[in-house]
Amino acid sequence: MKKASIHKAIFSGMIGCLFFIAMFVATTARAQTRGTVDLVKDPRIDTLAARRASLKVAGGHATVAGGYSTTGYGYRVQIYNGTSRKEAYDAQARFNNEHQSMRTYISYAEPNYKVRAGDFRTRLEAEKLLQELKGKFASLFIIPGKINPPKISTGND
Repeated sequence: MKKASIHKAIFSGMIGCLFFIAMFVATTARAQTRGTVDLVKDPRIDTLAARRASLKVAGGHATVAGGYSTTGYGYRVQIYNGTSRKEAYDAQARFNNEHQSMRTYISYAEPNYKVRAGDFRTRLEAEKLLQELKGKFASLFIIPGKINPPKISTGND
C-alpha cells in the first residue's frame, strides 16, 4: 500500500507542475504580442529640428548657413563696476558718445552693476580698446566670456 500512495503523490505532483508550466507558457505567449505606438508631439518640435539641421557646428561655435557666427566666446572690456546705478548708466553714456558703433552691456549682480563694451574675438582687439580708454575710466578689465556676433551690414554694393 505504501507503494501505491507514493506513486499517487508523485503523479499528483507532476500534474501540479504541468499545470503551472502551462499557465506560465500561456502568460508569456500573451505578453509577447505586438501592438502599435501612437506618437503625440507638438508641431514646434519639427520646426526646431529643421532649424537645428540648418545650423552647422564648426570649431565649437554654431554658425548659420550664411557663415556668420550666432554665438561664440571672446572678450569684452569692463569699463565700470560699482553699486551705483546712475554711475553705471553715466559710464555707458560717456563710452557711447565716443564709440557709437560699439555695443555696450549693463549687467546687475547684487549689489554691483557692471558695464562692459565690445564683442572682441581676440584678446588683442580688446587690449587695443583698453589702451585707448586708459585715463578715461577708473578701472578697466578684459573679461572673457560669451559674445554676440558682429553686426551684419545690409548695404547694397
